[in-house]
Amino acid sequence: MTATEINGGDVVRQTPVHLWIVGILSLLWSAFGAFDYLATQLELDFYMGAFTEEQLAYFYGFPSWSVAAWAFGVWGAVAGSIGLLLRKSWAVWAFAISLAGMAVNLVYTMFMTNGFEIMGEAAPIMTAVIWVVAIFLLVYAVAMRKRGVLT
Repeated sequence: MTATEINGGDVVRQTPVHLWIVGILSLLWSAFGAFDYLATQLELDFYMGAFTEEQLAYFYGFPSWSVAAWAFGVWGAVAGSIGLLLRKSWAVWAFAISLAGMAVNLVYTMFMTNGFEIMGEAAPIMTAVIWVVAIFLLVYAVAMRKRGVLT
């Protein structure tokens, strides 16, 4: 629950505890996505060694526009998470940019390649989980902005 107080005539909204919980979990979640992106782009052997040759060829064959969309998806989520923790309304835009990047990448994966087939049975499930989390974070950030928690 958000408490309000009067401070010199201004209404100041205290940060609800759930914002800290969601913000920290979101940052941890997004940090893994950022690590995955960086490990793939830097071709880190200790991480990429878990993939098959076909999967590696798929990852390393992404066109630059798809890599850019992936970057917007990942770094938008990281920025949105930081924005939540800083109580900034631009977190909404960051999460929206993240979703836009994800959408472009999904088009590439689903309609322009056989990415789900290459990545295996878990790929569609993990993609769905990522989308559910991303949509939740955008909706949550919008709600916090409407309540005046994000300024």
